[in-house]
This record gives sequence, structure tokens and C-alpha cells, in this order.
Amino acid sequence: MFKRKSIISIVLTVVLCLVLSACGNKVENNDNKNSKAKSSTESGSNVVIYPLEVVDAYNRTVKIDKEPKRIITISPDITEGIYALGKGSSLVGRSDYDDYPVQALKVPSVGSLLEPNIEKIAELKPDLVIASTLFSKDVIKKLETLNIKVIVLYGQENFTGVYDTMEKLGKVVNASEKSLEIVSDMKNKVAEITDKVKTAKKPIVYYVVGFGKSGDFTAGKDTFIGNMIEMAGGENAAKDVVGWKYSIEKLLDKNPDILICSKLYNSKKGIEVTNGYKELTAVKSGKLLEVDENIIVRQGPRLADGLEEMAKLIHPELFK
Repeated sequence: MFKRKSIISIVLTVVLCLVLSACGNKVENNDNKNSKAKSSTESGSNVVIYPLEVVDAYNRTVKIDKEPKRIITISPDITEGIYALGKGSSLVGRSDYDDYPVQALKVPSVGSLLEPNIEKIAELKPDLVIASTLFSKDVIKKLETLNIKVIVLYGQENFTGVYDTMEKLGKVVNASEKSLEIVSDMKNKVAEITDKVKTAKKPIVYYVVGFGKSGDFTAGKDTFIGNMIEMAGGENAAKDVVGWKYSIEKLLDKNPDILICSKLYNSKKGIEVTNGYKELTAVKSGKLLEVDENIIVRQGPRLADGLEEMAKLIHPELFK
């Protein structure tokens, strides 16, 4: 996904750019609060009628005159959403981080999430640029001076927020019916998983975000990953902190039943030989487990799959 960097810089960039820093446990229904999209229902399908107006994540009312045929996405979750909606052929640009599905790698990159290449974006002549978390308002202004339309989409940092973003994205790109189908499938999967684990004993789980010389980082009680641990039938070892910073002393005191780390960056090998971590019972007993981090940090259409993978690690006995 990325060029080789240290684990902590990569993970914290993902954390920063994909809105994982403020996810609460309360799920509220914000469906259609911010959308002014005109739509009608014909034969059970949701048909988008242009022009439409959408209030984006920065509370900007963006008018979209017609279905965008040349789209640049500057967020991995939005890129995944575009392909899931069957609109991959409309993608003419992406960020350096957008690597799924594999077809996305054939699309030209316009740079990083926070500092995309304005000139490159202009060269690609997009009908619409779709960004997500923490996209710079200064960059928006620069693009708008070039008459390039920009919309920033992200919702609450929980599953309901993901559902809302997918539905809004579907309206913007004229794939509303498909977006409702995706959201329905996600909701069904989440309900099945949470029902399956609801009566199971909750092991104490620690998610390793960073470790060693760079500092000890994990998913606190207010983070999306922290919430997912609880939804997947675990007890978050770091529920006593807000944010991402932790300490090896606290971790040793908790001595969690399970440690989960990213499959990327050879995290597991490093953890197994790092002072403090190598003394943990979970590490010694083979309970240091790996997950594809992209499916739990990217708040897109694969997030329900990420919850399932997390639940399988925590309760393998329930998923045989």
C-alpha cells in the first residue's frame, strides 16, 4: 500500500487521515440530515435527478449539475466506495494511498491525502473531486479558483456514519440503488456478527498501533477500532484512555488475553522481540494475532468484513 516507512508514522497517518480519532460507541441515525439531493422512487428504485445539492462534511452546499463522468477521489475509503458502486470506469485520479481494488492502481495518482498535486488534478480535467477526512480547506479554495468542483464526504465515526456516507456517495455518482443495497448488506452482516458474540465471554484485547522506540500506541475507548473490539465480543484493554497514547507499564499491568496487530510492516515479528511485549502472556502463548488493517481503518464498504475478521480473531470458536 505504501512505500516502506516506520510502522508508527504510517499508522498514525492512516489514523489522522481516515477519522479514527473520535469514534464514540453511541450509534445515531443521521440518515439524510445533510443531503438536499432530489430523488424519486420508481418501481422500488431510488432514482437520482440532477441537478442536485448536497451539504458536505464542511457544511458547504455543493451543487452537482449532472452525473460526474470524470472523478478524482482523494481518500482510500471513497475510492473503494466508487468501485463498489460500479463506477470505477469514471475514476481518473486517486491519492497515493488508494490501493484497493487492484484496478485502482492503474489510475494516475495525484499525491497525498493532505497535500495533493493541484497541477496534476487540473490536468486530469475532473468533473468532480471527492475527498474525505481532514482534506485541507486551503486546497479546496485553490481547486475552486480553477473551477474544479470539490465535495468532502464523511459522517459520524461509527457504522452509521459509514452507511450515511455510502448513501450520499451513491446519490452524487448516480448509483443510489446500489448504495442502498451495499448498506443493507453491511447492516445485515453487522447484526449477524454482534448477535453471534453477544453472550460470549469477553477476552481482554489490546490493539497494537505502535510500539518500541516510537512509543506505545493503541486504540482508546473513543476510537473506531476500540469500538469495533467491543462490537466483536472483546473488552478493549485500553478502555481506560482517550485517544491513542498508552504505556508499556499499563499494558504489562493489564496483561491482555489477546494482542492484535497489523499484517503489514512485519509488526508481529517486531512485537515478539520488543522488551515488555515479549513478556506478555498473549505473546508467549501464541495469542498475538494479525489482521488486514485496511479493512478496519478504512471506513468504507469493507468495514463490515473488518468487523467479521476482528470477531473471528477474538472468538474463533464461534466461526468454525
